[in-house]
Amino acid sequence: MNKLARRISHLISCREATELVSQLRERPLSPLERVKLRLHLAACKACSRFERQLALLDEAMRRYRR
Repeated sequence: MNKLARRISHLISCREATELVSQLRERPLSPLERVKLRLHLAACKACSRFERQLALLDEAMRRYRR
């Protein structure tokens, strides 16, 4: 990870980022939360992967309920 990516990813921790990703399913995020989360996800592969996994689970649940 380069220096800029490390600085950006530390705006919020991975724990905070995964909490925000989870909360996205229940409530709209504030503009500041959205910016911090997007910057973190741009720099953190693990949290980006977590976001994609939750999206896949959401889609699977939608299809299951049909």
